[in-house]
Amino acid sequence: MAKTIKMGAEAVLYLEGGYLVKERISKRYRIKEIDEKIRRLRTSLEASLLIAARRHGINTPAVFDIDKKGCKIKMEFIDGQRVKEYFYTSSKKEVEAIAEMIGAAIGRMHSAGIVHGDLTTSNMILRDGKVFFIDFGLGFFSKRIEDYGTDLKLLKEALQSTHFEILKTCWDNILKGYRKEYKEADKVIEKVKEIEARARYAQKQE
Repeated sequence: MAKTIKMGAEAVLYLEGGYLVKERISKRYRIKEIDEKIRRLRTSLEASLLIAARRHGINTPAVFDIDKKGCKIKMEFIDGQRVKEYFYTSSKKEVEAIAEMIGAAIGRMHSAGIVHGDLTTSNMILRDGKVFFIDFGLGFFSKRIEDYGTDLKLLKEALQSTHFEILKTCWDNILKGYRKEYKEADKVIEKVKEIEARARYAQKQE
């Protein structure tokens, strides 16, 4: 019997036979044929991102089956603690170590041309001392520095809203790990600053 884990706007997650199944939900406001095409494409893309990330040394759930017609991905269930909760109760030294680990993994993602699209500590699970990245539903493949900069900028914004007290410790160590794994890291970090400057300028013009 299936056990629902999460019901989101785009998909439902449930446990079935020890596996985690992500099933994309039909949108009634879309034309049926278009809706089915979008859901199939997004299901296929997310599965491809999970597989590619894992191949490049990033901890992600193993994909066991892809049902494109049913818009389902059957994958490994990562049973652990969300990094979001871990950061709330950890020492500075522990936060530094995990943040650097996160940055290194993102560096490997970007080296492989993978943009996660929703980098938050809610989409990172700590299990057996390793950080697993989940929910690539907004992800895509890209070679653009701008896209990597946006990916990191979204993470920084998430840290500002969720972990403001330890923001500097988190961010500094994420960038430390990122620089170790991605040779174009400095270009991306400069792009993050540029995106932030554009956002500030836009706010001033409003």
